[in-house]
Amino acid sequence: MMDATSMKNMERELLCPVCQEMYKQPLVLPCTHNVCQACAREVLGQQGYIGHGGDPSSEPTSPASTPSTRSPRLGRRTLPKPDRLDRLLKSGFGTYPGRKRGALHPQVIMFPCPACQGDVDLGERGLAGLFRNLTLERVVERYRQSVSVGGAILCQLCKPPPLEATKGCTECRATFCNECFKLFHPWGTQKAQHEPTLPTLSFRPKGLMCPDHKEEVTHYCKTCQRLVCQLCRVRRTHGGHKITPVLSAYQALKDKLTKSLTYILGNQDTVQTQICELEETVRHTEVSGQQAKEEVSQLVRGLGAVLEEKRASLLQAIEECQQERLARLGAQIQEHRSLLDGSGLVGYAQEVLKETDQPCFVQAAKQLHNRIARATEALQTFRPAASSSFRHCQLDVGREMKLLTELNFLRVPEAPVIDTQRTFAYDQIFLCWRLPPHSPPAWHYTIEFRRTDVPAQPGPTRWQRREEVRGTSALLENPDTGSVYVLRVRGCNKAGYGEYSEDVHLHTPPAPVLHFFLDGRWGTSRERLAISKDQRAVRSVPGLPLLLAAERLLTGCHLSVDVVLGDVAVTQGRSYWACAVDPASYLVKVGVGLESKLQESFQGAPDVVSPRYDPDSGHDSGAEDATVEASPPFAFLTIGMGKILLGSGASSNAGLTGRDGPAASCTVPLPPRLGICLDYERGRVSFLDAVSFRGLLECPLDCSGPVCPAFCFIGGGAVQLQEPVGTKPERKVTIGGFAKLD
Repeated sequence: MMDATSMKNMERELLCPVCQEMYKQPLVLPCTHNVCQACAREVLGQQGYIGHGGDPSSEPTSPASTPSTRSPRLGRRTLPKPDRLDRLLKSGFGTYPGRKRGALHPQVIMFPCPACQGDVDLGERGLAGLFRNLTLERVVERYRQSVSVGGAILCQLCKPPPLEATKGCTECRATFCNECFKLFHPWGTQKAQHEPTLPTLSFRPKGLMCPDHKEEVTHYCKTCQRLVCQLCRVRRTHGGHKITPVLSAYQALKDKLTKSLTYILGNQDTVQTQICELEETVRHTEVSGQQAKEEVSQLVRGLGAVLEEKRASLLQAIEECQQERLARLGAQIQEHRSLLDGSGLVGYAQEVLKETDQPCFVQAAKQLHNRIARATEALQTFRPAASSSFRHCQLDVGREMKLLTELNFLRVPEAPVIDTQRTFAYDQIFLCWRLPPHSPPAWHYTIEFRRTDVPAQPGPTRWQRREEVRGTSALLENPDTGSVYVLRVRGCNKAGYGEYSEDVHLHTPPAPVLHFFLDGRWGTSRERLAISKDQRAVRSVPGLPLLLAAERLLTGCHLSVDVVLGDVAVTQGRSYWACAVDPASYLVKVGVGLESKLQESFQGAPDVVSPRYDPDSGHDSGAEDATVEASPPFAFLTIGMGKILLGSGASSNAGLTGRDGPAASCTVPLPPRLGICLDYERGRVSFLDAVSFRGLLECPLDCSGPVCPAFCFIGGGAVQLQEPVGTKPERKVTIGGFAKLD
């Protein structure tokens, strides 16, 4: 039994999200939230739904659940009278605007849940198809009693603030003040026969009743997550659903709730610690927010100071230009004023002309004539000494205004997108990513990764981390073989760290990667095979011999099998390598074999048409004459025209032909890359899809001597060895010795 303080602390759990008051006859919406029945009716009325506020409770005569008998003191929206509503429904008008009864498609009633802010489908029956939350009503009643011990019980039908209740009605299941009791029990009606009782809040049905059939609910539909009665159980609506008795659902849900509550109550110290942490975060948020405001204000003031300084500088430049022009124009005005009659230069020239002494006149008039000539020329070609326009002083602030308009807070980089097409694991892990198109740039990145196939340790998940990775790709060196790594990336800039990318899972090869090149020194025809300069790719060009073979296929011909071996032989341990086969290849064999047997078997050109040659055998070196128990000296996977040929006995003989003739075979699509895993000690070789590491084929192999990779071609084809990741000029990130991230 909870005390009054505990009951009062849960008051916010008992408030209706619509009216923000204590729940009154709460209804359970399909989204599991609760709302008062009167509030739900009002919300539907505001949405334009009329006639769908049916009574979802088990109290059809309750005044609180009958809209036509609601007290005028409620002050809520006035709804049509029942007789008028019946006439409207019988006349065929819809229950919401633009809808008619009897339409082909049933009406969908959507209720805007104020708690989850989503539209909830109430079905065809509206509120009439909802259950009352009687448990919540009991909790509300206990809460009212705990906070109002000895207090008065209020009328349930009054407009706020409600009056004190003076009567109760068992049949109406409501408490009334004197005015409301008279209003809802008018003289001369059947309700007038109701016996009044003392006011109480304990009026409620004894149990939940099915809204559809008015029967007591006895089962729970797990599929619909809804209580149902016996009639609902046999309806087609719940056909094929998982239905259990209410007792089972009650016990299961009660056990889960009890277990969760026990866990919470048993970790009260953790809850209190987290509350203290949140309160500390609130304090830091307040301090950080104030600091951020001061920083922004300081920066804006700095911008204002720079603008003010620039304004003063620009105005000073304009002032200097203006004074210089005024000085030049003033001098020009003085020169022109001297040309007026009787003043200045003209008056002086007039006086000089009065001189009669010829030598003296010549001496004085020479300089004067030059001045008069310049004045005459200036008069004839008049132009102001300076322009009055200051267009050259105009400012183009469009770019600056745009920058100021776009001035905003720094944003952290968005979550990177890992390029799954370029990210793969081979001898090392190559990780490649990019930022979304409109993401702020990142200065550097943080890579986190961990193995998912190791036993989980108690406590938080531990990640290995690499900080300050430049660029948008990285190498993770020395990964564990046969493991699954999960990787993620996030960017960082001046604003801080962004969100992590989605996790990417990568399988590492099942064995150490074998590095080798193609050896073209023996067993090949330079006319038909072309090996690349880096000796990591080979292409078969059949040319004229294959055309002649096709022409004379029925008469017999000889067609060579071109073979290329790796320049490294395996003598111990486990090794893995991968290659890509051109899907357009006619017939290519990828595999391994004893070096001595391969050189011996493929020195000559076998007869393709001869019945002794089987292109899918791999035992044409004489292995057919050996016992069944003996392991073959080589094993190949046959690829042709974008398909892989797998025999029914593939697990034991790589799909090769035995003594009893060819085995039933099937084909699978050719993956982008093929992987070969050789276990020398066990004498087994496995062929894998190098992308998903899904097994394709496993077969025995004679490992009594050095074993080397081999590639056979019949007709046109091409093979490309997978290049080791370590040869890429990318940033290296060593896995060993990483700091742990809790």
